[in-house]
Amino acid sequence: MREFPDYFADAESNFRNARYVIFGVPFDGTSTFRYGSKDAPAEIRKASWNFESFHMETEIDLSTIPVHDYGDIQVEDEPEKVVKRVEEFVCRLSGKIPVAIGGEHTISCGVVRALKKRDIAVILLDAHLDFRDSYEGIRYSHACVARRIAEEIGIDNLVILGVRSAGKEEYMEAKEKGLFFVDAFRIKKEGVERVIHQIMERFGEKELYLSLDMDVLDPSFAPGVSTPEPFGLSSSDVKKCIESLSPSITGFDVVEVCPKYDYGITSVLAAKFIRIAIDRSWSSIKP
Repeated sequence: MREFPDYFADAESNFRNARYVIFGVPFDGTSTFRYGSKDAPAEIRKASWNFESFHMETEIDLSTIPVHDYGDIQVEDEPEKVVKRVEEFVCRLSGKIPVAIGGEHTISCGVVRALKKRDIAVILLDAHLDFRDSYEGIRYSHACVARRIAEEIGIDNLVILGVRSAGKEEYMEAKEKGLFFVDAFRIKKEGVERVIHQIMERFGEKELYLSLDMDVLDPSFAPGVSTPEPFGLSSSDVKKCIESLSPSITGFDVVEVCPKYDYGITSVLAAKFIRIAIDRSWSSIKP
């Protein structure tokens, strides 16, 4: 493969003028099955150079959108410090839209902390419920992300889509506490458009934070993830979610890509999803 620049393709704006700021968080310290998501920011950036800047569907050229790639932020090995570091960085963005590339799902907690004062709702696309209070003695584990986010913004402001794996105790507790989640089987039965409509009715005009754990996809579409789970959503299902929800986003992340477990397939798909989210968001706010 030829050499490409080390920033996300078409992210040519300087920081000051950018509307969107991409940043990587190379952290996988609480991973429990496959390690290697810390390598994802670099691989996703590399994959982004595969695409034309012009999007046929929207007739928008991504190179005309003010996007800046800050690079990776330096993080420590302790998950709570990682969350704090991400929070501090996002607080510096002063109204710009953060686009975080993980790394594991723990990083989303830091972005949500920084944005919660804006009365946001959070949409997690994830194969796993991630509602444990702690996992292996760690409260800021990738297996506890939904629980920590619910504590930050209130459980009524959180929705999880595509779930198909949970421990019995966390599942029963999530139902008891009233967590709204839609499993992958219901999405397949009812159709993703109907589920998206329900979410948009639920949250109305609220700003949304959209977090995409790539394991929400069936492994046939995204084999290179940290914790693959069969019978997931299709790439078209996820694309539809991003297209429909991005006009309301105040932030976005892609997490849990584990590059060494495929031949770049999952990184290419992740890069494309980032481009679609920016495209559709910009379409809704540009002058």
